[in-house]
Amino acid sequence: MRNLRRLSCVSALMVVALATTACGRSDGGSTPSGDKSAAAGKSAAELLPADFKKSGTLRVATAVGYPPMEMYKPGTTELTGVDPDLAKAVADKLGLKLQLTNASFDGLIPGLKSGRFDLVMSSMTDSAQRRQAVDFVDYFRTGGVIMTKSGNPEGIKTLEDLCGKTVVLAKGSSNLDIGQQQNTKCTEKMRISQSEDAPTGLLQLESGRAVATIVDYPVAQMFAEKNKAYQVIPTQYGAAPWGIAVAKDKSGLRDAVQKALQDLIDDGGYKKILDSYGVAGSAVPKATINDGQ
Repeated sequence: MRNLRRLSCVSALMVVALATTACGRSDGGSTPSGDKSAAAGKSAAELLPADFKKSGTLRVATAVGYPPMEMYKPGTTELTGVDPDLAKAVADKLGLKLQLTNASFDGLIPGLKSGRFDLVMSSMTDSAQRRQAVDFVDYFRTGGVIMTKSGNPEGIKTLEDLCGKTVVLAKGSSNLDIGQQQNTKCTEKMRISQSEDAPTGLLQLESGRAVATIVDYPVAQMFAEKNKAYQVIPTQYGAAPWGIAVAKDKSGLRDAVQKALQDLIDDGGYKKILDSYGVAGSAVPKATINDGQ
C-alpha cells in the first residue's frame, strides 16, 4: 500500500503516468482476458507471449527502502525482501531470468508505461486511479497504521487524533492519501510534510520534527521490532490489495504472471516466502486481476 506499498496515486503521478506513451515490446500472442478456455490447462511459461520467450528476461522494478518488502541485504547493494524474492519465484515459473532494478517509487508507473520495465513489484496498492494506467495481479492485502515515538507521548489512538498535529507521510503513497483525506475532516488541520520513504519519515519522529506517521502494517511492525524508539498503533486504515503492475498493452504477460503466482500459492512457494519475512497474515488465497476498490 505503499508508496502507493499505496490506495491511490497523487495527482501529479497520475498526470505523468497517463500522459506517457507506452512504447515497450509488443505483447504478441496474448490471450484476451475474458477468454478463459484459451488459457485452460496451460502452464505459466506456455501462456507467456513469444517476445518474452525470445528475450528470456523478465525486467522487474522495485523501490528499495520498505523492509521487509524491499530492502538491501545488510552491507551490500543486493536487493532482497518479499517482493524481490517473489519476483524471482515468478520469473522461475515463467522460465525467465530475472533482471531486478531499483528505481524511485514515483517513477515506477511511468517507467512501466514507457517500456523500461516489464513488471513493477513494490508494495503498490491496486487502486482505481492506478488502474487507469496499468493492470494489477494482486498478491497481498494490508493497510496502514499510525506510528509514533515509543510511549506515544501525544496519546494518539485514531486518525482523528492527528488533527492539529505535525505528521510526516511518504510522498506518492496511499498512506499520504489516507492522511490527506483525514485532513479534509479536521477542524484544526494537520501540518503534513512529505518524506522520500518510510525510513526517512521515521527519522523525523526521532528528531521531533513530526509526532506521527502512517506506514503499512507489516513494514511498521518490522521497524518497531528492530527499533524500540517507535510504537505502532495497531488499527489498520485503508486495507487494500497490493498488486504486481503490468502495462495495459501486456495482457498476455499479465495472464502468465497470474498463473505463475497462482501456481506458487498452490504449491506452497508463496507462503514460504511470506513466512520467511513474518508477513503471512497478509497473504491472499487466490491470484486475482484488478481486484482493488
